[in-house]
This record gives sequence, C-alpha cells and structure tokens, in this order.
Amino acid sequence: MPNWLLPENIADVLPSEARKIEELRRAILDNFQLYGYELVMPPLLEYLESLTAAGQDIDLRMFKLVDQLSGRTMGMRADMTTQVARIDAHLLNRASVTRLCYAGSVLHTRPSGLHATREPLQIGAEIYGHAGLEADAEIQELALASLALAGFSQVRLDLSHAGVVRAIIGNDAKARKNEAELYVLLRAKDVPGLEVMTADYDEMTRTALLALPGLYGDAQVMARARRILPQLPGITAALDELESLLKLAGGASVTIDLADLRGYQYESGAMFSIYVPGLPNAVARGGRYDHVGEAFGRARPATGFSMDLRELARLLPRAERKRSIRAPWGREPGLRAKIIELRRAGEVVIQNLPGHENDQDEFDCDRAMVLENGNWVLKNLG
Repeated sequence: MPNWLLPENIADVLPSEARKIEELRRAILDNFQLYGYELVMPPLLEYLESLTAAGQDIDLRMFKLVDQLSGRTMGMRADMTTQVARIDAHLLNRASVTRLCYAGSVLHTRPSGLHATREPLQIGAEIYGHAGLEADAEIQELALASLALAGFSQVRLDLSHAGVVRAIIGNDAKARKNEAELYVLLRAKDVPGLEVMTADYDEMTRTALLALPGLYGDAQVMARARRILPQLPGITAALDELESLLKLAGGASVTIDLADLRGYQYESGAMFSIYVPGLPNAVARGGRYDHVGEAFGRARPATGFSMDLRELARLLPRAERKRSIRAPWGREPGLRAKIIELRRAGEVVIQNLPGHENDQDEFDCDRAMVLENGNWVLKNLG
C-alpha cells in the first residue's frame, strides 16, 4: 500500500479549501466575541471518564489509547461540549453567567454520513449559569447568525424539547424502565414498534407516546400538541418554551418535531437542529444540557450549539484568488523597504526565488514591482 494513502474518510485540506474554512472560522469567532464569548482551547485528548461524562453514547464514536505515563485509558475527543462544561465547572468556577466559545478538530471512529469526514472541525458557543429562556434564545440567534455569515440565507430550523417525553413517562415506572428503547423508537418514528413496546403501559402514557411521531410539521403542530398531549405541567412548560423560540426564528423556516430526541442522555430542555440546502444532515445542532456539569462536581444551567466548519465550507463556492504583487528577489534596501510598506498595508507580495516562477492556486499576481529611474514602482500586468 502506498505510504501516501490516508485512512478512509480522512483527507488533507488543500490551499483554496483551507483558506475558505479559515476565513469562515475567523468570521464566526469574531462574531462570537461581539456577543461577549471568551475563547477556550481544550486539549485533543483526555482521560476517558471525563470525555464520556455527558453519556455513554459518545463512547462508540471515540478513538481510545492507553496513556504510557499513567496506564489509564485516554480518548481522542469526539465532541468538545463536555470539555467546555468541565472548564466552566472546574477551572473557571465563576458564580456569574459565563459565555465560552471554541474551535478545533474532533475525531470520530465512523463517519456520520456517506461522504462525511471522520475529522470534523467543530466550532461552537455555550452559555453557563442562566436557566431562563433568554439564554436559549441567544444561542439560537447566534447559530442562525453564524450561518448567515457563511452566506446561507435559506435555512430550516427544527425545534424539539427533551421535557415532553420526560413528562410523559415520568409517572409510569414501566415506561421509565424502557426509556432508552423508547427514545430509539421515537427517533425512528417507528409506530408499530411503539405499539408493541407500550402495550402494558398506563393508557395516558401509551396514547401520548403513540401521538409523538405524528407531531411533526410547521407551527400548527404546537396547537395540535396542546390538544392531543396530556395537560401535565412539564409538557405545558416545554410547549411554552418552544412557542417563544419559534417566534424568535427570524426569517428561518421552522419545523417542530416532538419525536426528535437526539442527545436525550444529556439534553434537558429545548433542542434545535439547523439544515441548509445541499446537505441531508443538520449542519448545526444545539440545546440545553443543565446536568452535564454534575460529573465535574458543579451542575450549572447550560445551553449551546456547535457545527462542523469543514462540512459547511464544502457547500460554499470556491474561494476567489487573492490579488497579489510579484516582486523580484533581492536585498537592495529600496526594494526591501517597499515590500515591507506594501505588506503592512495588507498587500500580498510574493518574491520570485531565483530561477523559479510562482505556480500557486491561491494568488493572482496582477501587479509587479519594477525598477524605474531608481525607484521601485507597481505596474499592472496584462
């Protein structure tokens, strides 16, 4: 096997694509800063117990290795949310609201889709310390603003809420015992499977669970849900929160899906997924996860979102070549001074090394530095 081959679903990022991703990363992080988010940089690997604090479902997606110093099992992060929660709970330990953001590579044992990479570049933002809907609304706004920065004006926002199912099964011991299986069936909208699973449940519980797969669609789903689902305090509160977030969706097309229970092991409130034309899977996901900090000794209200920059950049048009200036190689003081002046002004100046011409995909040398009457001046090319 050639030694230049890479593993399946692992790929190099070449110049034009890399610049596109990096410019997008900078724009989104700069926008996070305008909202008051502080940048953190968690490590690429940690002890396994820390990385799986949000739930064991992430364990199968994680590469593992043995630390030669301690002998303990370590994991290569498959998601950064838990790491940022650890930083808030254990390192910063603030009493006030904390806004944190991050960007970095994560590794997955298997791709999430047919052409997906196993090394996503995850970027996201989290708010800690505020249990009110205001934090959820800010995170939703920030996620939509990030996609607008990337040039996506037509997006679909899918809303759901972990509190609906938890309220339905809360007083039914048999349903709580089958919680994991129920969530799988609900996500798959497997009504026949639900009918079998719920056969001996309390009638109210069974009726409500069987109704959830059909509670999918536009804003009118909210009125149907209020009619069909039992009038439990937890359900009423969850639907009220979804109504409020729906009104704050801006120009996004909104879909309600009360059976979308991705991340049920750690999500505790309102959840959202955002879709853009050209991608079958959600490009951004977010929601409330108030209990993750418990694993680090300090539970804090928390909500946030993340998305994969590499997947997002794949949909964007090819980056335009940057205008640049060609200059001869030399150490003559006048030439050096002019090159320094131009670069300080933000111009790209590429010096041709002796005996070579530039062959680059990223830059379009439309001007050249030439010596005229003892002065270095710029001349347009072609």
